Amino acid sequence: GYFYQRVAECRFSSKDLQGIEFIDSYVFNQAEHVRFNSTVGKFVGYTEHGVKNAEAFNKGPELARELGELERYCKQHAPIYY
Repeated sequence: GYFYQRVAECRFSSKDLQGIEFIDSYVFNQAEHVRFNSTVGKFVGYTEHGVKNAEAFNKGPELARELGELERYCKQHAPIYY
């Protein structure tokens, strides 16, 4: 069988809202192949297939959706975390 997993997380490095990082990882068969990092501001591929997906995601509506997740999800939940 195949194993697919998507992990989205907020990393809080300080109490300042500028120190929040949103990471969205796409894992296939226990190997991460694509990751969005709000600090980098784009998708990055780690495998041959992941590089192709990252290029497509960075040109499509996926990038705009991911850029909004830092504001929508992470900053909204920061008070709960702290």
